[in-house]
Amino acid sequence: MTSTVSWKRVIRQVKMGKKVEKVLKEKAEKGGGAAASSVEEETVARSAEEYVCTGSLEIDFPELCALVGMKEIPAVTSRPHLPTTPTTEKSILEERQSLFTLPSGPAPAGERFVYFRPRLQVELESEDPRSVREVQVKGWKVDERMVRVFSKCLPSLSSLQSFHLWNVGLTDSVLNSLGAALPLCLKLRMLVLDGTPLPQQPYYRLIAEDSALTHLSLRNNKIDAEGAKLIGQALSTPKSTNKNLTSLNLAYNHLSDRGAEHIAQGLRLNRTLLCLSLAHNGIGDEGALKLAEVLGPFALTHEETVERRWLLLGRDSERQKSPTALRSDSKGERPLSHPSSTSLERSKDKPSRATSKKKDTPKKDEKPGAANQGTGSEAAAGKGVASGKKEENKLGKKPSDTKVPRAKGARSGGKEKRPPVVELEDKGSVVQQKPLEQLETVSPLLDSAEHRDGKLFIPGNSTLASLNLMGNSLTARSLPSLLSSLLSQGEARPGKVGTGLLRLYLARNGFPPDCDSFTKIQETLSSRDPLTKNPASRSPEGEQVQLA
Repeated sequence: MTSTVSWKRVIRQVKMGKKVEKVLKEKAEKGGGAAASSVEEETVARSAEEYVCTGSLEIDFPELCALVGMKEIPAVTSRPHLPTTPTTEKSILEERQSLFTLPSGPAPAGERFVYFRPRLQVELESEDPRSVREVQVKGWKVDERMVRVFSKCLPSLSSLQSFHLWNVGLTDSVLNSLGAALPLCLKLRMLVLDGTPLPQQPYYRLIAEDSALTHLSLRNNKIDAEGAKLIGQALSTPKSTNKNLTSLNLAYNHLSDRGAEHIAQGLRLNRTLLCLSLAHNGIGDEGALKLAEVLGPFALTHEETVERRWLLLGRDSERQKSPTALRSDSKGERPLSHPSSTSLERSKDKPSRATSKKKDTPKKDEKPGAANQGTGSEAAAGKGVASGKKEENKLGKKPSDTKVPRAKGARSGGKEKRPPVVELEDKGSVVQQKPLEQLETVSPLLDSAEHRDGKLFIPGNSTLASLNLMGNSLTARSLPSLLSSLLSQGEARPGKVGTGLLRLYLARNGFPPDCDSFTKIQETLSSRDPLTKNPASRSPEGEQVQLA
């Protein structure tokens, strides 16, 4: 009995061992397949990186797509470059209709859905295929492989200025990869990323402090208050600010009052943004009040006050440095001393002494007892004057021959040469310093401040020229604050930067068109708008349409 039980146990263990071996073998095969696929991916990535772009998107894009292993490659089609002459309006309309008109009649089975296939639309500056200035991707998914293709071929386009992405199904990781590739496009200034909602809302990375984008559109991306907070922090903080972005479109999102408050927080110290659209975001009176507070004089927070004091200390310490010390530190040379009055007099006297010596030499050569001494002296004097002029010309050429600035260890060549050298170097230093001073951006925290009620107030944001608040939930309660901010922007003050709001779009909100505050806002804006020819002849209805 015991022998039969032991044999059954052995048979059971053998069967279990075979099952374990089978499972281990399958796992090994799967692991080997994964390793092989990873090796294959590495070789594909290496081959794509080693590809040398030609600068023509029609050639590079299909080649790179094939190298990364894509089976269906989108076609590259060029959009027509539409001229602006009024004589060709009919031909432009016909050309547009031909682009968007579906083929009539029954189409072959293989070409039935050609119109809806993914394609890469490009716009050229000229007939040269390498002059691509705009790339559009609409309605098809962009994954990691496609981003790898874009990061390789887009930087080779030397004229690329605009990149449009609409409904492309990006993920957070794909957007991060795309954001890392965009700075490689040296002339890219406009990015449109519409209809692409992301869970973590990492859109703020596109407008970091070192971003070169000037226009960014993020419409219809379901950005809420948390995403608006990140975008507001990217616009400005007391320690950093975006210095290139001039236009931001956040229309058709879910900002609400909290999101508008975060955007207003980003506008406090930003002096670059000119156009901002917050249309159709469910913003009410609370959000509008926060925006109006930033447009007019506002009180500094504790963090901003501390940063202002640090900036003032740094500015005072820089002013205490002498210009000669700054020049010696920057050039690494001995600071040049300004010429004294005695050295200037000596330098002026030396040419005259030389001429006097030349005048004396002909008199020694005169023969005694000559009958015409007067004529001989006049001729000698004439020769002396001519030789003196030659000597003066030689002396005048010497300072100009010395190159400015000199190399290290070069000799000055004499005291008489130093005044013009100093003057030229002073002029050169001024020419070099002026562009540097113009490029330096002054922080708004250094503006003239005013103490009121124990708080420190600085002027509001007068750089923003266009604000779109259409299609929100504003009522008549927030309009007086907006009007007060507009009137404060019109006041003249020293060191004012910007013109203030020129356009404020308030149509399709919750207040009547005949509201007094709204009428005054229209009158104030019409007097500022440079395109308004005759503001007194416009009716409120016309202004409502213009503001819409």
